[in-house]
Amino acid sequence: MTALDQLRFLFVTGKGGVGKTTICAALARHFADRGRRVLLAVSGAEERFTNLLGGGPIRETISELSPGLSAVLLKPEVAFREYGLLVLKSERLTNALFDNKYVQGFFKGAPGLKEWAMLGKAWYHASETLEGGRPRFDVVLFDAPATGHALDMLRVPKVIIEVSPPGVLRSDAQRAWDFFRDPRQSGVVVATLPEEMPTNETVELVTAVRGELGLPVAALAVNGVVQELFGAAGRAELAKLPVSESPAEDPAERALESAVRRALRERVQSESLVRLRELGAPELRLPWIAGGVDSPAALSRLASCF
Repeated sequence: MTALDQLRFLFVTGKGGVGKTTICAALARHFADRGRRVLLAVSGAEERFTNLLGGGPIRETISELSPGLSAVLLKPEVAFREYGLLVLKSERLTNALFDNKYVQGFFKGAPGLKEWAMLGKAWYHASETLEGGRPRFDVVLFDAPATGHALDMLRVPKVIIEVSPPGVLRSDAQRAWDFFRDPRQSGVVVATLPEEMPTNETVELVTAVRGELGLPVAALAVNGVVQELFGAAGRAELAKLPVSESPAEDPAERALESAVRRALRERVQSESLVRLRELGAPELRLPWIAGGVDSPAALSRLASCF
């Protein structure tokens, strides 16, 4: 965890259903428990974070959930207005502009602006400083959308730089893009499972993040890793045994079928971990927890594994 502990911004994404939100919450808990000032920037599923972290609902303004851990719900329209206030430095002018129905229609229809509003707000808080130059937050965790939408979001500042005329929007996009590409400050955390389909998508995602976008991959967070009960030889022998579609009635046969299924899961896990290791990114292996992670206590157990 040493490398992650040095970063100011983590963009957490992955295939839907792999536990991305849980991993993001566990990272937030881990950092906060170690004395870092954490901001969790949530783009969706705020109820899930509330159940995992406690501390009340996550709102559109920054609020503290527990000592050292704050959170904010990212809403494009709110972020647009805040950005306008930063640029115009006048609440009256900002309200006049953003209350105009034509301006509202433009913001809703312009491709990429909603994504930039959320990503830009998260970046702003990662670079925000207090009087004296001290960072307001030590690390910002951005709970990003799933793979496809996340890639689209990451492309937005690059597109703004390429197509926008000189001005505040382009200069801010350039500053953010430089920040995101700096491996000393920022990185993408890819959540996945040690299974075939999530691994395939992870390989594609990491290739696009590094190749097309040139962004650093800070870590692969492999969720739900089971402890191996059988070695390679044992798995090979169990794979020779048939498994019926309906559960066996005899207890001994049921136990044997369970062993065969477990050996298959371990084989798939082992093959997936080899493929993920070949990507050359730091790995965070998180164990499978019986009963799932659905409470602050269970989340703390998971966070202690980092």
